[in-house]
Amino acid sequence: MNILFICSRNIWRSATAERIYKNRQDHNVKSAGTEPSAKVKVSAKNILWADIIFVMERKHKQRLVDKFPYEITNKKVVVLENEDEYEYMDQELIDMIKLSVDPYL
Repeated sequence: MNILFICSRNIWRSATAERIYKNRQDHNVKSAGTEPSAKVKVSAKNILWADIIFVMERKHKQRLVDKFPYEITNKKVVVLENEDEYEYMDQELIDMIKLSVDPYL
């Protein structure tokens, strides 16, 4: 399964999620951000690659719909509701991501 994690700048939340899941043999994982300043900017290619997309906030889903209306059609997009309050690999963030994502995998 190809999994894409999205946040704003791809520095803390989505990068943490990618790190958590990247070494699982049954998943391919990438992360990206929606902002111009993102470490890795989300692209149409990322969206088409993904079987499931996890976004940290509703605004990220809306940005995907606005910028990639054709690519996002028929894609499973899950809003995790993880606010931008954490740093990279913060234990509370890790716990929240696992609790929200694991049921889908």
